[in-house]
Amino acid sequence: MPSRTSADYKETLVLFICTGNFYRSRHAEAIFNWHALEKGLTARAFSRGLLTSIVADEPTLISTDTHERLTTLGIPLELTGRAPVQLQVDDLQKAHHIIALKKDEHYEMMQSSHPEWADKIHYWHFHDIDFEEPKTVLPKIEDEVRNLVDKIKFR
Repeated sequence: MPSRTSADYKETLVLFICTGNFYRSRHAEAIFNWHALEKGLTARAFSRGLLTSIVADEPTLISTDTHERLTTLGIPLELTGRAPVQLQVDDLQKAHHIIALKKDEHYEMMQSSHPEWADKIHYWHFHDIDFEEPKTVLPKIEDEVRNLVDKIKFR
């Protein structure tokens, strides 16, 4: 399967945001893209982080928990970005749907970095690894992404 970027799509773009763009948002991105491709939808997800510097010293470019879960599900890693990417205004402007993975964590960060966008995006409530085990939270993210794919209106 060829790797594609959000620039390859002129249809609906969904942006998933988390802190490091290393674990939750990358998982949501891959799950969304997998389901969109399976359903033949004209949509693509991409993901970004609000503070990617916190994962700069990580030995891998994606969380090992995310990597293992996607591999177990048979979802190609090419359906998520190659490395963590810092959120920019351009990302917010080009996305049709924007979701941050945990309001309690990301709302304040959005207020600090992109205050004009903080109240314009949708927030989910998925804990990071320090509050909930990946084996519990990743399937919850998968369920919510499947619900999103079923409900979203595509351009």
